[in-house]
This record gives sequence, structure tokens and C-alpha cells, in this order.
Amino acid sequence: MTFEEVMVELESLGKERMKKMYMGNGAKEPLFGVATGAMKPMRKVIKKNQALADQLYATGNYDAMYFAGVIADPNAMTEADYERWIDGAYFYMLSDYVVAVTLSEADIAQQVADKWIDSGEDLKMSAGWNCYSWLLGHKKDDAFDTDKLSAMLDRAEQEIHTVPDRTKVGIGNFIQCVAISYVDLHDKATAVAKSVGAVPFNRENKPPGEVKPLETIEKAIEKDRIGFKRKYVRC
Repeated sequence: MTFEEVMVELESLGKERMKKMYMGNGAKEPLFGVATGAMKPMRKVIKKNQALADQLYATGNYDAMYFAGVIADPNAMTEADYERWIDGAYFYMLSDYVVAVTLSEADIAQQVADKWIDSGEDLKMSAGWNCYSWLLGHKKDDAFDTDKLSAMLDRAEQEIHTVPDRTKVGIGNFIQCVAISYVDLHDKATAVAKSVGAVPFNRENKPPGEVKPLETIEKAIEKDRIGFKRKYVRC
């Protein structure tokens, strides 16, 4: 499919209800309001196409940017490419669920995520922490350095109450993902979750929310999901 054909198809799949929902979460015009599941037939046809993904991402259209992440080739992207994508991610559904997810399938994931965590920019920091969450959920444990993750848990405990709002969510996700998916640090991550408790954060156009990593960990324990790994990250 060509760029033009994809854009026409995305527009035809748009629903006003989905558009309102996305905008309520921070998406801005232009967008069509395409449900993610409705994109799967196109993904099966296109598979991976980095050149097309870059064209779609550059449109600034939320649906096109999301679909760009679906068909991207993570290891064809350089660090500069990921920097360009994160700079274009203007709200959390792009930073955390498009850019961070795509990065998590790249060989350079940890080195890029580490830089973002240290950036001081909310959406970059959030994407960095969330990238580790996606990594933990699908990579084998030997892909990680236990001492490094342990130090990150210490940092998470120290910073979660003082960082910007989206980063609070990203750190909370990291704590619970370590506890659930990295067995060697389950006990420490659970202790950190108990220590930080429920962490309030503000949401645009919505009432404040709370990050509750311990609650998620306890539910995973009840369902015998400790050690859980998913086969795929992207749809």
C-alpha cells in the first residue's frame, strides 16, 4: 500500500466516538478516530515498512502516527530516528504506547531509554521508564543487569513523588513490571511498591488519578502471573 492509500483507508475507518475519546486523552487535530483493532488488516498486508512509517509519523495525524508504530522496523531506526519520533510525540499515548513500544523491540532500547530517563522532560522520562516496562514484559531476564534494575528501583522509590505527572505513571509501571516479570527482584520491587503507596497524578481535562503499583502486583500474585512474559509487544 502507498502512503496515499493508507491515509485514505485510515480516514474511512475513523469513528467520531473514537475521535472524541482520543481527544479526551490529549490527542489533537488532525486525527480520524480509528480503533487500533481496525488497523490489523492493513498491518497484515504491509508488515514492516520503515520508509512508509516515517512518512506516516511525519503527518502529525494521531492515527497515522499510531499506525507508523505498528509497521515500523525497530532495528532499522537509529538513535536519531527515535529522538525525532519522541520529539514529535506531543502527548502520552504517543510517547508511551507508540514510541516507547517501538523502541522496546530495538537492540538499542536500553541505551536510548536511559538517556530519556535522565532528560528532565516529562514525556521523554515517561517513555524511558515505560520502555523498560515493555522490555521486562517480553525479554528474557538475562537481557538485563540485575544490579542496574535494582539501582533503578532505588531511584524509582526516591523520585516517584516528585517527578512530573506522566513520569509518575511511567515509574509506577516500571515498579510493578519488575515485580511481575523479573523474578529475581520481585521481593525488592514489591517492597518499593509498598513504600511508595498510592501516588496521585494530575490529568488534563480529567479528575486526578492514582498510580497504585502494589495493587497491580497483588492482583498478579493472586492470578499466579509472577514471571509473566508476553510473546509480542506490538499488535
